[in-house]
Amino acid sequence: MFQKILIANRGEIACRVIDTARRLGVRTVAVYSDADRGSRHVALADEAVHIGGPAPRDSYLRGDAIIRAALDTGVQAIHPGYGFLSENPDFVDAVTAAGLIFIGPSAQAIRQMGLKDAAKVLMQQAGVPVVPGCHGANQDPDHLAYQADQIGYPVLIKAVAGGGGKGMRLVEDPADFATALQSAQGEAATAFGNPSVLIEKYIQQPRHIEVQVFGDGRRAVHLFERDCSLQRRHQKVIEEAPAPGMTDDMRATMGAAAVRAAEAINYAGAGTIEFIVDGRDGLRPDGFWFMEMNTRLQVEHPVTELITGVDLVEWQLRVASGEPLPASQAQLSIKGHAFEARLYAEDVPAGFLPATGTLAHLHFPAQARIESGVRPGDQISPWYDPMIAKVVTHGATRAIALRALEAALCDTEVAGSVTNLDFLIALTRHEGFGKGEVDTGLIARDLTALVKAAEPDPGTRALAVLGLAGLDDPMIRGGITLWQPLRRTIAWDGGEAVLEVLGPGAARVTLDGTTHEIGYEGGRWWVDGRPRRARIVSHAAGTSVFGGRSLTLTPLDPLARGGAETGGGLTLSPMPGLVKAVFVTAGQQVAAGDRLAILEAMKMEHSLTAGRDGHVAEVLVQAGDQVEAGAPLVRLEEESD
Repeated sequence: MFQKILIANRGEIACRVIDTARRLGVRTVAVYSDADRGSRHVALADEAVHIGGPAPRDSYLRGDAIIRAALDTGVQAIHPGYGFLSENPDFVDAVTAAGLIFIGPSAQAIRQMGLKDAAKVLMQQAGVPVVPGCHGANQDPDHLAYQADQIGYPVLIKAVAGGGGKGMRLVEDPADFATALQSAQGEAATAFGNPSVLIEKYIQQPRHIEVQVFGDGRRAVHLFERDCSLQRRHQKVIEEAPAPGMTDDMRATMGAAAVRAAEAINYAGAGTIEFIVDGRDGLRPDGFWFMEMNTRLQVEHPVTELITGVDLVEWQLRVASGEPLPASQAQLSIKGHAFEARLYAEDVPAGFLPATGTLAHLHFPAQARIESGVRPGDQISPWYDPMIAKVVTHGATRAIALRALEAALCDTEVAGSVTNLDFLIALTRHEGFGKGEVDTGLIARDLTALVKAAEPDPGTRALAVLGLAGLDDPMIRGGITLWQPLRRTIAWDGGEAVLEVLGPGAARVTLDGTTHEIGYEGGRWWVDGRPRRARIVSHAAGTSVFGGRSLTLTPLDPLARGGAETGGGLTLSPMPGLVKAVFVTAGQQVAAGDRLAILEAMKMEHSLTAGRDGHVAEVLVQAGDQVEAGAPLVRLEEESD
């Protein structure tokens, strides 16, 4: 076993690797950028080395700086985590050339599986079924459009060097192919430095089922499957293991195919074989096809660990240090069911835009496994993926594990940034998902209902008023003054209420013309004579009430000055980012919905569109500009009366 390793990553995966390394007695070295100087993974590691600026290209993608840090600190091996350099074969070669061990597959294996088109050819040779499509090297737009016609619409355009939904576009109408191709190639070039794409037949009711494999360079085993069908824009939202509806025959067939795929390239370490599955008539051994192989640990690996009892990071360290596979296929079995929900800082009503902010309050329930790289007081940086945590639960059955996930999410408390927490809770309560009727289109079909923001009930708002007044202590501080109730007006950003403190444990809040009686008795809050499962928390961002659907009120700043009214004529940047392209010029006529610009932020491209018809008065930015949230980008001429 190694004595010391360097983790070439950040955030929750760096913390995850440190946890296992510490349990095994292995010392760890973290690397960090300017933006991560005070981050959790730096605090957890035994040593930490600064490697550059906040942009990934200036730090976590600098293989030379990472290897130099490894040599300077005397480590024996480098763990790549996932993302960044984890699937970069040139980095693996450089690590090996420096006399260090890469905790993962060989550079040759990564190259073989790194380009989706070449990987599909290799898989066909290994007897693994692949989706019909165009996987050739010819990237001429006319040729690709012809191939799409031959395959038959709908088709999926996919970056050959990609993953995580980047560089991927669904095209249902031939008239949209050219625009979708250009967009996919542009995003692929930005994310992976390679604009090449492939074209595949789009399965109408697809399920995304992947198989966890592990090899030692000679033989491989599979650790069963995960269902990752619950996706939005090709991004996984909730994963589970095992897959609902999976039969013994199909599990055996898929598992054997995944092992053949791994052994065909002499794979060493943790990897995932991703399959697309036709879910129209149930799961069938002849109804799945190879999509790609991820030659690294997956974000969703905890659900596999919970159903198998295997620590995959421990296996990575043991095999990389020279041990054979820790278990045979016959020794592996499934115990129960597990779910993982990805909690993100994102503005769901605004179209799931990534968000930033300072985590003024953060609390997770003890009954769930939490994978997180942030702590209360940490900032969600615009430079990296806005994941706050992965919330993972396990139960004897799927129903038990799902209810445990719902309960864990309801008990999760976040303030200081908008999140997708309510959206995740809504998914756990979705009738079809509860029955295991999942496919990759579920969220899109029911998106309106899933993202519908329910107004907090008046009782919850009344409890929040107590917190704003500094009376979140259950005994309701203040008492009686001069034999009269203490009465005051409480204002916040968006409203006000009248609060009367009646004595210890009792208050009255008048809100929107209605009076609510509040008390605290028997270890819980009471509102209008009914018990409430709620927790009031005051923090730097205001006051929050948690318990089911959360509510945060921000105190009104009496010195704050209102900003200028922008109306519908000014397009603002929704987040910090890089202006990738501008499509309009001054004087140009635009219609509502026309693309004005593309903003690149948090590793994704976001199209900014016109809010109304009109003429462009000014273009205030140009391609290549770095802008802050709220920066004006394009202004339309004033509407005439």
